Amino acid sequence: MIIGNIYNLEECTFLEEQLRECFSYAKSHDLASWEKGKHEIDGDRLFVNIAEYTTTIPEERFWEAHRYYLDVHVMLRGTEQIDLNFIQNMKQKEFVEADDFLPMEGEKKASVILEDGDFLICYPSDGHRTAVAAGRPETIKKAIFKVRI
Repeated sequence: MIIGNIYNLEECTFLEEQLRECFSYAKSHDLASWEKGKHEIDGDRLFVNIAEYTTTIPEERFWEAHRYYLDVHVMLRGTEQIDLNFIQNMKQKEFVEADDFLPMEGEKKASVILEDGDFLICYPSDGHRTAVAAGRPETIKKAIFKVRI
């Protein structure tokens, strides 16, 4: 996993071109005004899901990971906690091929709090539990870029 802010990308010169493409797209489009749902950028190679929801307690959320896509979470509005653990430390359930969804159970090893402009890149071994309230529940909006591996 990699954590940063889209306004400090000069510190992230090591990022692959596909990841820099996500950040360039986020900076050049008003994603906060977009409707919720999937928006194609380059077919199944690269697309973005716009999500808007109210954060909640961890017990009401689920763990996930993905095999075919990197998740690049970019916070557009609000504050969200994302809990993290490596999938090797989790009880993995049956992978749902059609949705590129690996459900899991387990405990968090770390958390990150995303605010406007912050990003989190999750690789296939990065289990994550999103939509956790950072303090009190709040409605957030974020872009989740899906980058085909």
